[in-house]
Amino acid sequence: MKIWFQIWKDAHLVQDITVEDYEQDTRTHKIMNALDKACYEFDLSRPIWLDKTVTEFKRHAKARFYQDSFVEEVPFDYLQIEVLEEDY
Repeated sequence: MKIWFQIWKDAHLVQDITVEDYEQDTRTHKIMNALDKACYEFDLSRPIWLDKTVTEFKRHAKARFYQDSFVEEVPFDYLQIEVLEEDY
């Protein structure tokens, strides 16, 4: 699985990272592990998966975490997660 994380501010891509995970694990575990790695690299706390975020991710394999998903103030508009490649 390959997941792309992007930080956006004022309609500009500010920072991004791609995390790959080809271990034998569930899709959910891979996504959560990748999110942990990306947040570590971006020096962020892990965002909260709100219902609207989960729904968007299930539908499009892409979702955005806005300020309301973070406990602390973040210096960007949103963090986007997008699955680029799935392993079956």
